[in-house]
Amino acid sequence: MKKILLASIAGAGLLFATTAFADVTAEINTASTHAGLAAKAGTIDMMHMHMHHAINCLEGTGGADYDSTNANPCAKDGSGAINDAANAAQKAKLQAAAAQLKSGLALTDMAAAGKAATEASAAITAAK
Repeated sequence: MKKILLASIAGAGLLFATTAFADVTAEINTASTHAGLAAKAGTIDMMHMHMHHAINCLEGTGGADYDSTNANPCAKDGSGAINDAANAAQKAKLQAAAAQLKSGLALTDMAAAGKAATEASAAITAAK
């Protein structure tokens, strides 16, 4: 009986550890940084790569548009800023920014993609 109780307590600790250490502020800062890097990138491929990084930070590994072929610079900060958002309003702002980044991925014109990335970066920062 004691072993089961200890295993239950240890398992509960792991459950809380997963969510207790989410750092949505770090996820937001990193996503905004990568959207900004996308806006300043020298090629469309670099723009798209940084947009993917920002989306990965926003959505986390379970996100519909999470791209495992690109880095997730927020992997150690939580489950994605959208998942870790403090409230519904913050979540909605982050989802809108992610949608803006996704639209930027479809663009091949650097000026248009850069504009989408700049606006997404500002929107992500505004969600703090």
